[in-house]
Amino acid sequence: MAKTTYDPVLPTGHDSEAARAALAVLVRLVKGDLTFRVDESEVSVVLPEPAVRLLVDLLTAMADGHAVTLVPIHAELTTQQAADLLGVSRPFLVKEIEEGRLPHRKVGTHRRVLFHDLMAYKQAGDRSREQALDDLAAQGQDLDLGY
Repeated sequence: MAKTTYDPVLPTGHDSEAARAALAVLVRLVKGDLTFRVDESEVSVVLPEPAVRLLVDLLTAMADGHAVTLVPIHAELTTQQAADLLGVSRPFLVKEIEEGRLPHRKVGTHRRVLFHDLMAYKQAGDRSREQALDDLAAQGQDLDLGY
């Protein structure tokens, strides 16, 4: 049964170990579809290549002990979920919404943010920070500051 909440799953040490072992096998197969069979079952399942790539990314994060979550691109998130995904406080996120930097819609009195819009906002911020760092590095070169 598919889960409809987007709470992160924090892997245990055993989960991380199992993810590393599975990852070692899957990375060799990432170039195409993958067929696998559960030992106790007669059912074989074919995963398309994009799903295999997602599985490899998931296992990589789990192997490193990182919390993971799966969010459909069309998902609507609460302001707390959106803030958690960005690693910012909910009040900061609400301020960004109120200042028009992050699109949202209201459901009654509650704000909802599309995952797609949240990722676009994040990418724009990442690009802005990267440009600022490039500008600082260029200034350092121009002033011969040694970095």
